[in-house]
Amino acid sequence: MTDRERSTSALLLAEYAQIKDEQRARIGFRDNLLYVTLAAVTAVAAVAAQTDYPQLMLALPVVCLVLGWTHLVNDEKISAIGRYVRTELASRLAEATNVEEQLFGWETYHRSDDRRISRKTTQTVVDLVAFLVIPFAALITFWCHSMDSALLVAVSILEAAGLVVLGVLFLQYAER
Repeated sequence: MTDRERSTSALLLAEYAQIKDEQRARIGFRDNLLYVTLAAVTAVAAVAAQTDYPQLMLALPVVCLVLGWTHLVNDEKISAIGRYVRTELASRLAEATNVEEQLFGWETYHRSDDRRISRKTTQTVVDLVAFLVIPFAALITFWCHSMDSALLVAVSILEAAGLVVLGVLFLQYAER
């Protein structure tokens, strides 16, 4: 192996280490967003129930939109990092080192088990419940108990539209 090949290999491996660190951090952040969402939903629902102000339920869709969007963006970046490692980085390192076998095998192997589809489907359902069904339930509660303010009704309709867009994006980005 020439000095240039060693140097290129070292740079590509350093890139791999850096990008995997970013992926790991994003996975932790993304996974914690679900817990944050559940805590926020519980807190807002408890306050709304104790104070008998159904208008407070309008806070839930906003919270779920922001946290759901953040979850979705991080999930997409996690997947993009995996795709980049499997396609671009692995082939560049194989070329630089004249290695013919598959590099970074785990990046492909862990995606090939028989239960992957059911896990991904279940995760999509969990995400939709946490970030869409719950805030829609809050909107329905608001619509059933507090339709006296045109401004709040307009806000609730905008929130519903935002949730529909978020739901479509969740379904588009879900790996099938």
